[in-house]
Amino acid sequence: MSDTKKIADFTPVRVEDPSGEGRWDFTIGKGTLAFISGPCSLESEELGLEIAGTVKDICRSLGINYIFKASFDKANRTSISGFRGPGLDEGLAQLSRIGKETGVPVLTDIHESWQAQPAAMAVDILQIPAFLCRQTDLLLAASGTGKPLNVKKAQFLAPWDMKHVAAKCREGGCSQLMLCERGTTMGYGQLVVDMRSLPVMRSLGCPVVFDGTHSVQMPGAAGNSSGGDRRFVLPLA
Repeated sequence: MSDTKKIADFTPVRVEDPSGEGRWDFTIGKGTLAFISGPCSLESEELGLEIAGTVKDICRSLGINYIFKASFDKANRTSISGFRGPGLDEGLAQLSRIGKETGVPVLTDIHESWQAQPAAMAVDILQIPAFLCRQTDLLLAASGTGKPLNVKKAQFLAPWDMKHVAAKCREGGCSQLMLCERGTTMGYGQLVVDMRSLPVMRSLGCPVVFDGTHSVQMPGAAGNSSGGDRRFVLPLA
């Protein structure tokens, strides 16, 4: 097998409507582009519904598959005063309603092992934050839910080191695994994107998601919160 073929060899992830109503059924990694978008933190159900509905319509007009993303609790805010979201119970209830009312699959992230099962009952895809991608118990708990899983590569990890992350997830029973590139730390408060990371992580057998907004983040640049330079989102994407 040539190196080129090996890099291109990965298993697409299927995202299908668990209700059996056929509201969506598509694969990530082959064919049509999939777009994950939404508010970083779920600020209100009304805003979530507006964003999900608007972006769904835009994606439909472009022939793009859409996944709504929002966090019920941002446990990794820079400052203790940073807004975290509505919390587990109310947040998951809102996310579930947003998915049902708009007819789009929903993704949310978890920060603790015990959050995996309740989150899996409310949403369609689970996500592991970059800072937590080496936490074995968290990966195993998320992998055991049977839901597709998106694991973000830590800013301090080399892309080839994600092989250990992928191995943990597969050991936990995850057969629907995506890896996500979101930039690499370069000095204090700066991230860079090494595009070689994309084929390297694909060679681990997983489709790769590129997070264009967090990749231009400048951690701590705004004092009590992270900053960033949105001018570079489109060129990188």
